[in-house]
Amino acid sequence: MATLAPPQAIPEKFQLPTPPEVVTSTPILNYDPTRSPIDIFKMAVATLVSEAFEEKLEKIYPAVEMGKKGCDFSVAIVRFKKGKPADLEVWAKKVIDNFKPSACLTSVSTPDNKFLLFQMNKDSFNYHLLRHITLTSEAALANPTDPTLSYGTTTEGQGKHMLIDFSSPNIAKPFHAGHLRSTIIGTVISNLYEANGWKVTRLNYLGDWGTQYGLLSVGFDKFGDEQELIKDPIHHLFQVYVKINNAKAEQKERLDAGETIPEEDQIHFQAKKVFKDMEDGEPKAIAQWARFRDLSIEKLKGTYEKLNVHFDVYWGESQVSTESMDRATRIVQEKNLTCEDRGALLVDLTKYKMDKAIIRKADGTTIYLTRDLGGLHDKWEKYHFDKHIYVVQAAQSLHFNQLFKTAELMGEPYADKLQHISFGLVKGMSTRKGTVVFLEDIMEEATETMHEQMKSNEAKYAQVEDPVGTSAIIGTTAVKIQDMAGKRINDYDFDIKRCTSFEGDFGPFIQYSHVRLCSVQRKNPNVPVPVSVNEIDISLLNEPKINDIMYHLATYPQTVKNAYNSSEPSQLVTWCFRLSHLVGGAWETVKVAGADEETAKARLFLYIQTRVVLANAMRLLSLTPIERM
Repeated sequence: MATLAPPQAIPEKFQLPTPPEVVTSTPILNYDPTRSPIDIFKMAVATLVSEAFEEKLEKIYPAVEMGKKGCDFSVAIVRFKKGKPADLEVWAKKVIDNFKPSACLTSVSTPDNKFLLFQMNKDSFNYHLLRHITLTSEAALANPTDPTLSYGTTTEGQGKHMLIDFSSPNIAKPFHAGHLRSTIIGTVISNLYEANGWKVTRLNYLGDWGTQYGLLSVGFDKFGDEQELIKDPIHHLFQVYVKINNAKAEQKERLDAGETIPEEDQIHFQAKKVFKDMEDGEPKAIAQWARFRDLSIEKLKGTYEKLNVHFDVYWGESQVSTESMDRATRIVQEKNLTCEDRGALLVDLTKYKMDKAIIRKADGTTIYLTRDLGGLHDKWEKYHFDKHIYVVQAAQSLHFNQLFKTAELMGEPYADKLQHISFGLVKGMSTRKGTVVFLEDIMEEATETMHEQMKSNEAKYAQVEDPVGTSAIIGTTAVKIQDMAGKRINDYDFDIKRCTSFEGDFGPFIQYSHVRLCSVQRKNPNVPVPVSVNEIDISLLNEPKINDIMYHLATYPQTVKNAYNSSEPSQLVTWCFRLSHLVGGAWETVKVAGADEETAKARLFLYIQTRVVLANAMRLLSLTPIERM
């Protein structure tokens, strides 16, 4: 880890008390880099109330509310003290009598003896907030591989390992909306866990096994084209898959009409035979399947790169060991968890208000549950994870309930470490050209739309080094933010026209706000750039619109924590939109240009730190902040 120069000394008037070591295992000191300054100010409130109420500090601290009742901090007296109004007045008076203005707080009052209302020392708060952002930013820049050094991050999960399974497209099928949602949400959850100290392994569990791949193999023999396969494997294999399915459906109609077709010529039986050969390890069948898989993965990697997404491991149903699947089948039988139905073996979960689940088909081949149980054992043996998250559509909730309950009944040591994070459907994911099949169609249209809008301002367009690349980043931002703007469990209607709009709360607005903040320094080259909050007069940052920005920046660490605890990217998106509106509201009145030198320096420093925090939030959302557009 790089060593930083010691920070400049804190002026005496802003020296904070050292609160007791409570609430968390981390001491809350003047500048513990894992803590937000807002916690120190809350602690000052909690300490005062704790002493007056004769209550434990760790009990009072969580009850300190921020930004309610028209004040900076508030505490409900009735949460701790009961009695008549006169009794409550005694407790309120005790707090007020003990109060002394400090570097943290300037006043306390009670309008009704039900709540204690505290105002913080805004100059001191602004000083410590900007100092904290600056110090954490310097640490993060000096140690770019450590995601726990930026403002708003913690080391809470240090020493723990989270394995996350997301995206999981099927080989030879289009990258559809469900996979896109899983990819976006899974990436942000991964980033949030890393920002809270966890080691994260991103795993892409590909749908690369099953009877459908026997069907695909039969289809390629009939309709495949080697050159088309090499040029665009996923697109071509999908075309083959559609053709062979149509041929299979036509053949079934003929059979239903009474036509006799020898079994060896029936596509259904041919596909089953090829898949059985695959399961038995027949070299020719395995070689063709492996080629399809490898070509598809290479194509997928290009798609993920455009989405600013990466994986540590590409795994799949095909790589689950036979021994692990056999082990799972043996254990459920030994524990009398199974029953048979027409030759198939099922796990009976009816007493747990779930359906019976097939674990081995009548022909002896495996199914999803078998492979997932075997895969869990393989992953546990390799990773010994502290948590394993699956990011999969809500429609699969029953499967994961069955999987987790079966693992628990089997007595697996990881059964309590599993979590399914679900999400709703995307409706109407189409372009102006019609219903979309491939993600590339959506991304291409979003990029084209952004490019056209950028070209409408010739002066700004000429200043962008890579307008096509920039429009692709904005287009990706538009698609991602539309996906993450609402709670993940909600369905939403995809609208390419709305999501690429610069008007309203959409992705381009967030990028535009970052570009605006970047432009302040460029447009004011004669204003000295402070490197430390000690180089500005903090009292000059006293306008109401600046206080609103400061206050919102202070909520960022808790927003990150809330998003992490709930696995809700929407909380971060909402925070970004709010900051963007606050910056927009201050833009015309809190200017750097035209202000006297000291005021200009202070405002420039504020806007630079605001840009840093917005960029941090954007990166957690897997967005690439741009500087011009």
